[in-house]
Amino acid sequence: MSIKNDLFLRALKGETVERPPVWMMRQAGRYLPEFMALKDKYDFFTRCETPELASEITVQPIRRYGMDAAILFSDILVIPQAMNIDVEMKPNFGPYLPNPIRSQKDLDRVIVPDIQDSLGYVMEAIKMTKEKLNDDIPLIGFAGSPWTILCYCVQGQGSKNFDKAKELCFTQPVVAHALLQKITDTTIAYLKAKVAAGVNAVQVFDSWGGMLSPTDYQEFSWQYIQQIIDALKDEIPVIAFGKGCWFALKEMSTSGASALGVDWTCSPQNARYLSGGKITLQGNFDPSRLFSPPAEIKKMVTQMINEFGKDRYIANLGHGILPNIPLENAKAFVDAVKEYKV
Repeated sequence: MSIKNDLFLRALKGETVERPPVWMMRQAGRYLPEFMALKDKYDFFTRCETPELASEITVQPIRRYGMDAAILFSDILVIPQAMNIDVEMKPNFGPYLPNPIRSQKDLDRVIVPDIQDSLGYVMEAIKMTKEKLNDDIPLIGFAGSPWTILCYCVQGQGSKNFDKAKELCFTQPVVAHALLQKITDTTIAYLKAKVAAGVNAVQVFDSWGGMLSPTDYQEFSWQYIQQIIDALKDEIPVIAFGKGCWFALKEMSTSGASALGVDWTCSPQNARYLSGGKITLQGNFDPSRLFSPPAEIKKMVTQMINEFGKDRYIANLGHGILPNIPLENAKAFVDAVKEYKV
């Protein structure tokens, strides 16, 4: 089946387009009243693990705003859950892992799971979402980068600096690399299952890559993302997004990824320069800028597209949309891209 609006897929291929495609990271989420209605009824992992709920949440923003791509509602921490690591989502706190991985003994209980057995509900959610989307727009599947997953598995919760995660890497590198490899193997199998279930592209989120120095980034993050790209790039377009990782754009651009995500701390001109100017870039509107008045948002979005150029470009935020963004401001962002004229 061909996708009716394939603008996003054409941009990933680097084809000439009339305007850039637009979607927003975390677009299926807490800024939408229809999402909050479900959040009040069902806890976090129930929403992730119930295909009917996950697929409904995925299409909510599409119904409201008509983005050019949907991203499956899920969480990066379903991976450690499947690997025999307990993960809780505490209200007003965020992720909490009661038994963090801090030694070889801890690592011994971590498994590389059977994906259909442990994460089959995600594949069901993909199939249900594809039915709801009716091939109107592409569906994106995603996973966290191995380093970002390790951060939570070792720290046990969110952190400003992930000091315990870095300490493990620097004091017990053998344990750290073994954990990273287990996460990588699981992630590859997981993303391949998503491709088989019907997603049209995948994105790897390296949310905490910018915590590492450029040298440590190569050792503890990028080499594992590269394994994921190598395993998937012949089957499906892969987008690599590293928050705060502008220093790695040159290397990322030769990785075989179809597109690179850019955060708002790197200008479009620098992102094009660092990535060699030949790869599709995605980003990079500051999510907090969606608090600006709608007219100002539209002006800034037009300027952003002009600076990136309309081709080889996917309009997006530089990270996930914030929970308290006014609905009309999110609409102004999407509309500004859809109304873009050269």
